[in-house]
Amino acid sequence: MGPLAMLNHGLNFAAPAIWLALLMPLIARIFIRKKVVRLTWYAQVAIHLIVCLVGLGLGFLLYGNDGKMLTYLALVTLSATCQWVMLRGWRA
Repeated sequence: MGPLAMLNHGLNFAAPAIWLALLMPLIARIFIRKKVVRLTWYAQVAIHLIVCLVGLGLGFLLYGNDGKMLTYLALVTLSATCQWVMLRGWRA
């Protein structure tokens, strides 16, 4: 497999995580306006992307192939939990 095909496969694998990481903070800002978010939009996207890619990677390792619906369910659950924690805030 050549480098361009490898890049294509990698981007297609990460596409659900990238889209979810980009859309989750935007949708949260539209629907939840009263909460004050301490992190910038870029920081939220970066945290979502890391969490979602780890979730996809674990699903790939667990099932041996990509595209299982349980992996996508875990991806959405991880992302929603991550956004909830970011909106809830950290108590020191």
